[in-house]
Amino acid sequence: MCHDYGCAMAIAHSITTMLDCPDPIALAEFYSQLTGAPIAHVTEQDGQPHWVVIGSEGRAVLAFQRVAGHRRPEWPDGDVPQQMHLDIDVTDLDEAERVVLDLGAVKADYQPSSDPQENFRVYFDPAGHPFCLVSV
Repeated sequence: MCHDYGCAMAIAHSITTMLDCPDPIALAEFYSQLTGAPIAHVTEQDGQPHWVVIGSEGRAVLAFQRVAGHRRPEWPDGDVPQQMHLDIDVTDLDEAERVVLDLGAVKADYQPSSDPQENFRVYFDPAGHPFCLVSV
């Protein structure tokens, strides 16, 4: 596969985005309800869900892994940086905000723009990972 910036051989069949969290079932249910992607796989360790995957054939896959001592990312600054975040495209930003707040998300106090016409807003999922709703 070649692009203007070089050639590379694709070795991956797919990519899964893995989020560390204290409760993988709860976080998988949050994102399952948000995206409509079903919980597809649960792996247990020591009798508890350890790794949970949402998604289906042809759709992006998210996975959630139990991590002892998980610390919520701090955004926009802090000792525990965000490291990554998800952008979730939506049609109606106000309606999407209502839905994610009802699902347990928290709107970030700090928003990068105070412009009410801006097309994105920042939230935290129930485990504290930042994500943006983006109006498309």
